[in-house]
Amino acid sequence: MKNRILSCSLALPFLLLSLHSSAQDNTRQKVNEIAATARGHVGMAMMSLESGDTMTLNGNDHFPMQSVFKVPLAIAVLDQVDKGKLSLDQVIHITKKELLPFTWSPIREKYPEGTDLKLREVLAYTVSQSDNNGCDILFNLVGGTAYVEQYIHGLGIDSMAIKANEERMASAWKVQYTNWSSPLATLQLLKGIHTGKYLSKSSNDFLLKIMKETTTGPKRLRGMLPSDAVVAHKTGSSDTKDGLTAATNDAGIITLPDGSHLAIVVFVSDTKVNEAIREGVIARMTRLFWDAAN
Repeated sequence: MKNRILSCSLALPFLLLSLHSSAQDNTRQKVNEIAATARGHVGMAMMSLESGDTMTLNGNDHFPMQSVFKVPLAIAVLDQVDKGKLSLDQVIHITKKELLPFTWSPIREKYPEGTDLKLREVLAYTVSQSDNNGCDILFNLVGGTAYVEQYIHGLGIDSMAIKANEERMASAWKVQYTNWSSPLATLQLLKGIHTGKYLSKSSNDFLLKIMKETTTGPKRLRGMLPSDAVVAHKTGSSDTKDGLTAATNDAGIITLPDGSHLAIVVFVSDTKVNEAIREGVIARMTRLFWDAAN
């Protein structure tokens, strides 16, 4: 596959404004070198959340989100909690029929005949463990993908499309591409979460908690960081068809040793390299920014 990674654009000087241009150029070069190993379409956006310094690679391109879209879904659900339409403690009755087979679902594995769970538990399964059945239950609860997309656009995040739930995405390979985001749009969403822009403090704290408890993708953003690093993130992963993997993604907020924060989004798309290389792109870029900020 022809390498689509051509250059790295800087929206602002990189991270440490005291860096000389040669150091900035070196960082640019390393980002391109890491991205090139994917031999596919790579997008990245990084921001120092305290200073606003931002670095992007293909930052305005469209990438299939896969389960990264569970974060905007969770925000839309929690917004309804804040408005009193829903409660984190309300009980959601989940039927066996809703627990679709042949999809990733820790809820189904634990409760194959169905169960009753509090909304906070369904949200935790959906974000922390990326449960696909939990995801679609939440979409149904708030009014579907069209409602969530409209809500997210209403926050001022335009370069993000949410058209298909998990069941629909599984129906045909091309459907996953209808759920897309630019790296910069997802970065904007992360910045809003960090600043508490969208939700009440209690709802935002809950969202950050379940993002910090994410168990999927340990070799991505977390892959080369110290074991005690605090990372609030959400992964996204596609199947592989005819050797092609559509999406290996991670997006999150990293707390640095000095208490400051980086938001980082890495989308690795449409590549035939193996999982170790795809995840390594995410881990290596994250470590590059971690080292530059410390």
